[in-house]
Amino acid sequence: MDMVMIGIAAVVIIVIYKGIVVIRNSERMVIERLGNYSRTLMPGINFIVPFLDRPREFIWKSPAASGALGRLLGESDDASYSRLQTVTRIDIRETVLDFPSQTVITRDNVSIHINALLYIEITNPHDAIYRIANLPNAIEKLGQTTLRSLVGEMELDKTLSSREDINARLQVTLDQAADDWGAKVKRVEVQDLNVPDDVQAAMEKQMRAERDKRASILEAEGARQSDILKAEGEKQAAILVAEGNRTARILEADGEKAALDKLKEALGEQGFSQYLIAIRYLDTLNTIGTTGKGDKTVFMPIDATATLGAIGGIKELFQGK
Repeated sequence: MDMVMIGIAAVVIIVIYKGIVVIRNSERMVIERLGNYSRTLMPGINFIVPFLDRPREFIWKSPAASGALGRLLGESDDASYSRLQTVTRIDIRETVLDFPSQTVITRDNVSIHINALLYIEITNPHDAIYRIANLPNAIEKLGQTTLRSLVGEMELDKTLSSREDINARLQVTLDQAADDWGAKVKRVEVQDLNVPDDVQAAMEKQMRAERDKRASILEAEGARQSDILKAEGEKQAAILVAEGNRTARILEADGEKAALDKLKEALGEQGFSQYLIAIRYLDTLNTIGTTGKGDKTVFMPIDATATLGAIGGIKELFQGK
């Protein structure tokens, strides 16, 4: 009898032990009863019926082992988030999935190697288990095909300069699909984008040619601006000289006019007229009779007394005043 009681007590203890499940705050567990979905266990202490309730297994990627353990498992040192494993506790924290590098052909038929990082979290454990057989593999394959499609629409130069656009479009496409699978794609980052060596060399030559072209354009533009500024300076100088000459002539004319006005006022109308006639006569006399060949001989008019009379008239005018 005692042995029976001990056996019963042991069975009860085992049932209680098997029936208590503690779930961490970052975990969820899907429970099936006799093969049918029963419920999703939330954080804290949960009770299940042993032998009737069983946790549903879930395929997920986990961080690869590092160091000696990773080498024992046959993994390379740079492996990360690449091992598939079956778990019963679903981690709902944000997880990084690393897309393996793949060859993609751009619109201008250039083969490039590209890979990306995907940040994803499980939002609905039920859908993640029952709506897709292998969530990590489905996300990875969809990401690879979408990435090929996006890059195939772009030329190489556009691809290299449009990482942000590729990330955004890839994230939208993956998130729409992942939403049906009980997951959410937070963001996508294109990690490496490598081009063949010959294409890289051609791009470097092109960049050097572009730099030389820009330098030549800037040099020519500088010379042009210099010529324009020089011409503008010469123009302004000529304008200033012309303005100075004009002002000088105006001032000279104003001075002569003022002198004549004073002389007219001093001599009177008749005397001023005689003065002007005498001055004109003398000016005319100064220009006639020259040979124009350097000869200093001056031919006086026959009526030289008129000249002397004009000079005397001017003298009398000034003496009379």
